[in-house]
Amino acid sequence: MSDLAAKTAPARARAPDMNGNLAGLALVAVPVLLVVWLIIYPIISAVLTTIFVRGTDGELAFSVASYRFFFTDAYSLANLSLTLWTTAVCGVLLIAIGLPIALYLRFSRGRLAAYVQALAIFPMFVPSIILSYALIRTIGPNGAVDLILNSIGLPKLPTPYLTPWGPVIGLVWDNLPLTVLMLTAGLGSISNSSVEAARDVGAAPLRVFVSIILPRMGNSLLVTGSFAVLGIFSAFTLPYMLGRASPEMMGPFMQRTFGDNDDPLNALTQAVVTFGFCLVFGVFYVRSIAKNGGGVR
Repeated sequence: MSDLAAKTAPARARAPDMNGNLAGLALVAVPVLLVVWLIIYPIISAVLTTIFVRGTDGELAFSVASYRFFFTDAYSLANLSLTLWTTAVCGVLLIAIGLPIALYLRFSRGRLAAYVQALAIFPMFVPSIILSYALIRTIGPNGAVDLILNSIGLPKLPTPYLTPWGPVIGLVWDNLPLTVLMLTAGLGSISNSSVEAARDVGAAPLRVFVSIILPRMGNSLLVTGSFAVLGIFSAFTLPYMLGRASPEMMGPFMQRTFGDNDDPLNALTQAVVTFGFCLVFGVFYVRSIAKNGGGVR
């Protein structure tokens, strides 16, 4: 009897684990199916549609003519270059502006820190279209800045509205709250004791930042940069409202190609190219998350 109990005990012990695994799979099944349906399937469909084109005889044939046109067309390349430039500039500015704010919020207490946090997060609750019109009325021609300068007898400043810097200002403002939140969360893993120990041995604030804080923020900076790039590269409203018409970023370019030019094939090609660039940063993000999870285990 004791031998029988010893043999059946491991089976009974494994049963809850099996039930737990099935429950876990059931919980993630719906999100995974939604991702496959709403993201993976449209991507695969777009790629196949752009490389298998129906000819004049009605038969499908393999063709990369739309991609060849995109990468040889000067206007398409100019739009891609502007998008890459805007994304790079916005990414650098977001880190340069968001990191000092996150450091202040992480190591400061009191009412002033609460006010700073509220102001940093406030743009998250402002729709992009409202932000666009607000910036036009502020930094556009005859906007609030022009009126203030004129009232004190100063000359007008060149407006960034309808220039490459217009979307940069709007996109940095729009993405700053998420950047601050993610960097602040990353700074939460840095213990106060390690910072205090460095200060006790005479380390200056810059030395503490370079030797203690920055090495532990590599993962947070990578994740924050990836999110910023994914959001900025495919942005539409702010580049459409604040940027110039030629060249334009990929978001407005795709919309104009599909809607105004009635050219769905080239619009899909532009979407696939945009996805390809975003996929690079998505891979960095997934690898960072997987590496971090592996370290936890």
